[in-house]
Amino acid sequence: MNIVLRLDAGALRKGHLALAERLAQRAGVRVGVRFVETPAPARGVEALFQFETLLFGLERGGPSERVARERFDAFAERGDPYLILDLAGEPARIEGRVWRVECDGVGLERGLISAVLAGRTPTVRVLGPRGPISAGRPGAETLGLLKSSFGEMLSRSVTLIEAALDGAAPAVALATLKDVEPPAVPARGWLARAGGIAKRRVGRAVYAALCHSPHWRVGWRRTTGASLGGGLGGGWTDLPDDGRRFYADPFPVARKGRTFLFVEEYEHSLGKGVISAVEWGAQGPLGVPEPVLAQPGHLSYPNVFEADGEMWMIPESGSAGTIDLFRATSFPGGWRREATLVAGVCANDATLFARDGKWWMFATVRDGEGSYSDALWLWTAPDFRGPWIAHGLNPVMIDAASARPAGRMFEQNGALWRPVQDCRRGYGAALALARVDRLDDGGFAQTIAAVMRPGAGWPGRRVHTYNEAGGFEFIDGSAFAARWGVLRGPMRLAQRRELRVATI
Repeated sequence: MNIVLRLDAGALRKGHLALAERLAQRAGVRVGVRFVETPAPARGVEALFQFETLLFGLERGGPSERVARERFDAFAERGDPYLILDLAGEPARIEGRVWRVECDGVGLERGLISAVLAGRTPTVRVLGPRGPISAGRPGAETLGLLKSSFGEMLSRSVTLIEAALDGAAPAVALATLKDVEPPAVPARGWLARAGGIAKRRVGRAVYAALCHSPHWRVGWRRTTGASLGGGLGGGWTDLPDDGRRFYADPFPVARKGRTFLFVEEYEHSLGKGVISAVEWGAQGPLGVPEPVLAQPGHLSYPNVFEADGEMWMIPESGSAGTIDLFRATSFPGGWRREATLVAGVCANDATLFARDGKWWMFATVRDGEGSYSDALWLWTAPDFRGPWIAHGLNPVMIDAASARPAGRMFEQNGALWRPVQDCRRGYGAALALARVDRLDDGGFAQTIAAVMRPGAGWPGRRVHTYNEAGGFEFIDGSAFAARWGVLRGPMRLAQRRELRVATI
């Protein structure tokens, strides 16, 4: 198969080179590149990219980096193409079978840059002669940084193109959303943008000097029985921390009449997470969380569940490139690794669910240099111990608003529900509930029923996990943690001010 990439000669990037190289690794595929000249997408963008690189010490060589035309010499166009992938986007009559890759109705480069500058979540589509083939909403881990955001979204667009070529296109679709896109950033001139970048750099430095960052907190309350169907509401009580560590990713579990809460415990001085647990009584925690599982790398999202009369855990260990299963030998502690379920992936927040004699596993996978939170993968197995087989249409969805798991799945009122993270305004910015409309070997579909953001009942800027068990429900969110005691009063005042902003 001869595939030709149609690229803008004036905006060749490492992400385009990565696409050519990945396609060339496919069996029976020969890749060529056709260069075209198009108008510059946005004046001053490259200068802003370089300005950010200097101020924030960003690594060079990412997907957004410009590359010389000579880097594509190995992909000279030869013969008649079977398929032309048009990433340039300028109107032109192209002979042959053409798939156009566009962003928000224009060429990929122009659309992604416009979205990043406007603070919008873009929609990327692959369009064939008969209409849309696939679509996705790529996300970014660092939305405040233009260069990083553009590069991550460009990398995820490569994932979308490959999914379309693999025939996964019908499944890589957008979730149905009932809410509107969060407000975009007001338009500003280039000088004002440069000033904003410098201001963010100073602000981050000052905040890092005064406060631990990031710092999360866990909230709890007696269950209402509605599973957040009516929104976050109020009545949450914080699980206390000492300011030198935070707790996040709450997973409660009820066993033999007792309830235990498992959390990620992150000690700022160590710079990595471990899994801790505390027993839960009628009035709240019976003590403080104590470590029960530590590994050389970072651990979080302690997905604890009961099966075959024993307790099991699948913590997030994306930094190790594996999804591992642990068994408790002396619950709530004594965790021992039983198996590696999936290897060779940077997977996040693996979540299991059993239905009709089959186990399903959900996780977002970082493909290339894209976001950690926007590409949903599925695996199936006859038993939770495996063997786990990747779904034939992976990634089944690319959507920064609803791909990443945010807690256990549950059935309610005859429907299957997924708590998910809405990362359109950054990691953990909001929590949503998705109703699963299809889950089988032929595809996956879901509909977002509610999106919940911090507000009067849950102050702060983030909320990204929900679970319930033992008559209690738990969420987590952001918090201030001053490095010195003298600052804790002003930080609490800032938290109250943040609450007033959040409720506007």
